[in-house]
Amino acid sequence: MNHDHELARAFDGQAAQFERSPVQTDPAAIGRLIGSANFPAGAYVLDAGCGPGLVARGLLDAGFSVVGVDLSREMIERARARCAPYGERAKFFQVSVFDPCLDVLAPFDAATSRYVLHHTVKPRDFLARQAQLLRPGGVLFACDHITDTNGSRAAFHQSIEVARDKTHTKNPTSGQLVDLFASLGLSEIGLKEESFVLDFDEWFDRGVPTQSKEDVRHRLLSGPGARGFEAFPQPDGKIVIACIRAFVRGVIPSEFGKGR
Repeated sequence: MNHDHELARAFDGQAAQFERSPVQTDPAAIGRLIGSANFPAGAYVLDAGCGPGLVARGLLDAGFSVVGVDLSREMIERARARCAPYGERAKFFQVSVFDPCLDVLAPFDAATSRYVLHHTVKPRDFLARQAQLLRPGGVLFACDHITDTNGSRAAFHQSIEVARDKTHTKNPTSGQLVDLFASLGLSEIGLKEESFVLDFDEWFDRGVPTQSKEDVRHRLLSGPGARGFEAFPQPDGKIVIACIRAFVRGVIPSEFGKGR
């Protein structure tokens, strides 16, 4: 609960920057995410950790109905405003994905989250709860940026992430994401990776740092780098970070899921 409180407070504070962030708002990237999710036509979708409704709006544009949940009051207010034109097809609640109110709204045809797992203390529980709310044959989908399979490089990546944002828990590897889906008994599990780039200054400035920007910059440039997190100084003095995000998709077998 303490972590959830800190997370809500952090994202209340960064909501305005978050919804302007190039990585978060890129419509082409959101389109590719929705294409990779491959939800059934007209699906009723749970957006877990919906933020300001950026992915939700893309889902609504694609013809889906969306229930979005987030711990942050500010994020939910922005999601409601962003998706208001879609009427009853868009509903947003300032609750945890574990809140019993979602049992009343279930079963869902699909559930999705983007960049949420690395903020969760128990990522398997977070995914399991979404799976519990799906109908048999429903689709569970998650997107997150990943880390290196090499332990020392992953530890370096982790140290930078925590220095930049105290709400960060841990980035998974792509394989660990697949293993999480497999551990839930999902079938037809698929993995796709995609490269993207972060601007160091923009990324750092919307975090909740535990160390100074200069210290983090120095450590980032002097460290070994990691698969999915490697810094490149630019001629103008800026730093870009080459990252990898993974899309993982699985299906609830017919003997599981929440019956209608």
